[in-house]
This record gives sequence, C-alpha cells and structure tokens, in this order.
Amino acid sequence: MCGIVCAFELKQQVAEIRPQVLEMSKQLRHRGPDWSGIYDCEKAVLAHERLAIVDPTSGKQPLVSPSGKLILAANGEIYNHLDLRIELEEESQSLSWSSSSDTETLLAAFEQWGVEKTLPKIRGMFAIALWDESKKDLYL
Repeated sequence: MCGIVCAFELKQQVAEIRPQVLEMSKQLRHRGPDWSGIYDCEKAVLAHERLAIVDPTSGKQPLVSPSGKLILAANGEIYNHLDLRIELEEESQSLSWSSSSDTETLLAAFEQWGVEKTLPKIRGMFAIALWDESKKDLYL
C-alpha cells in the first residue's frame, strides 16, 4: 500500500514546508518502499511512497500532466484503466504514454475529461490527491 503526504494552501514558504513533508513521508516509507517522490510549487507539496504493483518498472509519483496543470499522487488500483486508455485514445490521437501505470491513465482522464466526468468512470479501490496548479484547487 502506497503512502501519500500532502500540504496545501501553504501559508509559509515552500522551502520551510518541504523538509517537514519529507520527514512525514519517511514515516510512511514502510508502506511504499519501491520509490519516493515529491512535487512542490508555491501553494502545495505532494510526497509519495510507492509500493509498485501495477507497472513496477515505471509509474513513479507524484505524476505531472504533460500540460503541467495537474499533479497526481495515488494509492490503490484502477481495475478498468486499460478500458479507460482505449476510450481516451479513441477521443484523442495526440496521447502518448510513458508507462503502463494505471495512475498515468487516471491523470490523462482527469486532464481530458475533468474530475467530475472522470470519477464516475473509475472502477477500483483507490485514494487520490490531485492538485490543479492552474486553478489552485485540491481534490482528495
């Protein structure tokens, strides 16, 4: 099981918060010993401890969308991610995948369809932290 630690709506400088989030993330490393990742921007810090089950050789997180607009840290499994990929590819010929990770599929769906239209399509067991950098919105 992966571990996710995030800080949002930062009131302090990210340089002050980032080390604290990293320290908290270390406390979850036993949940996801395969990869540690962090993303930060002016208003958010997302850290992820990964247990690699789907696509163990890639799928590092947090993932940043190609546009740079969405940042995603996820835990769990999206059972229908291959079906979602097919649907996404049918709608957009410009998609290119860097992994076979279900999280990459989820991020592409959020970017292409939006959160409200994507969530009802997902089948699985999961938790997500999605930061929309352009809107400064958080979805948990």
